[in-house]
Amino acid sequence: MSMAGNLRKVTSLGGVGGLRKVARLARRRPRVDLSHPARSPLGSSVVNCVTYRDGVRTSARGDLVDTVERVRKSREGFVWLGLHEPTDQEFAGIAELFDLHPLAVEDAIEAHQRPKLERYGETLFAVFKTVCYVEHEELTATSEVVNTGEIMVFVGADFVITVRHGRHGSLGPLREELESDPGQLAKGPSAVLHALADHVVDDYLTVTDSVQADIDQVETDVFSEAGARADPGRIYQLKRELLELKRAVVPLSRPLEDLATRPIRVVDPEIQAYFRDVSDHLLRAKEQIAAFDELLNSILQAHLAQVTVAQNEDMRKITAWAAIVAVPTMVCGVYGMNFDHMPELHWRYGYGMVIGVISVACFALYRGFRRSGWL
Repeated sequence: MSMAGNLRKVTSLGGVGGLRKVARLARRRPRVDLSHPARSPLGSSVVNCVTYRDGVRTSARGDLVDTVERVRKSREGFVWLGLHEPTDQEFAGIAELFDLHPLAVEDAIEAHQRPKLERYGETLFAVFKTVCYVEHEELTATSEVVNTGEIMVFVGADFVITVRHGRHGSLGPLREELESDPGQLAKGPSAVLHALADHVVDDYLTVTDSVQADIDQVETDVFSEAGARADPGRIYQLKRELLELKRAVVPLSRPLEDLATRPIRVVDPEIQAYFRDVSDHLLRAKEQIAAFDELLNSILQAHLAQVTVAQNEDMRKITAWAAIVAVPTMVCGVYGMNFDHMPELHWRYGYGMVIGVISVACFALYRGFRRSGWL
């Protein structure tokens, strides 16, 4: 029976005392490879449970408790346990086995946390916001651009527990990449923590590049000939999605700074240099987001200015035509008052003269407005 299979039984028993009962079931179940979420049994939050020694993946022997005890007695290697959206009952036995702090456990189960780094005794608890770009054929006022999730990481001297929330951000490819570099993985759980942070920040840069393409398209549309008729809802939608991305990226600066500069027992000193590199990449993502925010503000202001100019153009045209129409309205109004004694009222050519005067006056006004650019 695989360690992951034992773990599912562990979570149903809800405590370390019940973990020993799993051992006798080991020979009754086939081994299940949980290296990828697609191969995880239905109804289980366990994605993977693997032991590493000297950076090399080792085969599981016995139940989870025996494996953890064996790793701790030998003081070599560590256990990497991956979970996806576990429930309270599923996580209860794990929390007791690894002596996880209740506050950190609550955060890992409930999710919706800000990126942060906390220490509970000998255990390090980190929260990362994951992001992915939502593909769309055309950006609209209701298009979803950025989708977010979370990864919570418990790091101890001999274990790493990752708790993932959200439909994206699978760690399978990351695990395979780490296993291809045993030298880095041999540095212990902190190497996994660095790889996770680097993976998350790289996704930030990928998403910002994709968002830039949407912003460029909006900018092109606004400054086109029909820019005044562009939909401002798309600009507001991009600003909302950019705000969601900002909430994921900006708060991570302090945790990465602590990992890169402050001495932490469970973090290998050699790994801290790698965290400084991740912090530099995060700074680049932050600068891009800040630049995008400023650019969207400028685009929105330019669009509003274009709308104002277009409205002024329309008002000038309306005013010009109103002035032209006012001439025949005035003349016809005067001669429609039905007085008996009015100039040229009974003149044979009076009608033609009035029509001529109206036509000449309207034409003169039209030429004047055309020359001034009002028509």
